[in-house]
Amino acid sequence: MIKFAKVFKAYPKGTLALRDVSFHLSKGEFAFLTGHSGAGKSTILRLIYAEELPTEGEVRVSGFATRTLTRREVPRLRRRLGIVFQDFRLLEQRTAEENVAFALEVTGARRTTIGPKVARVLAQVGLAAKATAYPHELSGGEQQRVAIARALVNDPFVLLADEPTGNLDERATRGTFQLLRDINASGTAVLMATHDLDLVRSANYRTIELQEGAVVFDSADADGADAAGADTAGGAA
Repeated sequence: MIKFAKVFKAYPKGTLALRDVSFHLSKGEFAFLTGHSGAGKSTILRLIYAEELPTEGEVRVSGFATRTLTRREVPRLRRRLGIVFQDFRLLEQRTAEENVAFALEVTGARRTTIGPKVARVLAQVGLAAKATAYPHELSGGEQQRVAIARALVNDPFVLLADEPTGNLDERATRGTFQLLRDINASGTAVLMATHDLDLVRSANYRTIELQEGAVVFDSADADGADAAGADTAGGAA
């Protein structure tokens, strides 16, 4: 579904943001991207939604490949993704329901379908009663829920979350993370970039750790190695 194959990303002046990154995210999977600030987490997400392209290697996302991706195909690719940012990125002069509806309007959705879809996702994130509230009338946690509803309204196959709890207090962090878990349990894959190691340790999800642009740990590989070791030990016994 999402596959990185020997991906390098270099910026002007020779800064290397990613070094030989390879991993595969399966349908319906939940995975954390961890690492210190500047480790490459956001760069990986930007490559997935084609805001940037790799310098070397290839990124494949739901049938699209960076080596052959055209500018006209980028909007089609992004409609298959839901993207949530740390800073919410809501339109201040629009209500919660208008912010969510905007994500449908820009894709040319039929007007008759917009209202029911918006109502459905706002209910899904627990904000049906706040549909007509403006961002400044909502708490940080509620604003992030609106942003998540906006990301879900096009029924994406994967939700990309870039430090979604970075601007939230502890209670809102727990609520937002539980919402992401619920979304994943309903069948949507989630790739969440975070530096909150307490959050990572609290959940038994795959963890991909980055350091200076390279993958230094992937718990999926570790689990595979543990299983292989157990099989070998069993055979020896």
